Amino acid sequence: MSMQNTIGRYEVAAQEDRSAPRTRIMIPAQLRASGSRAFQTVVNDLSLSGFSATALNRMHPGSICWLTLPGLESLQAEVVWWENGVAGCAFTNLLSPIVHDNILARYRGDGSFKG
Repeated sequence: MSMQNTIGRYEVAAQEDRSAPRTRIMIPAQLRASGSRAFQTVVNDLSLSGFSATALNRMHPGSICWLTLPGLESLQAEVVWWENGVAGCAFTNLLSPIVHDNILARYRGDGSFKG
């Protein structure tokens, strides 16, 4: 399978996942744009294919970034949009449904950790 076929398949899957409801959530995290220092952020919603998070400094669509959620390795993503201090990003690799469900189970809407 060529890389182009792989990329195309991911884009189709990501669009399908975007049609599913995104879960509104508040998770304190770190976000780092390529070539920049990490900053504290709050993840506002999460899906298998991406997230939106607070980003007061402009993030440019098409740029690469890394999201670090508590207890997880950094997740690579691409900035899709930035508006009024919020960035919408698509994960480079779809988030595992198990990881996604565990994140949602660990956090309530107020950002509190459920041990």
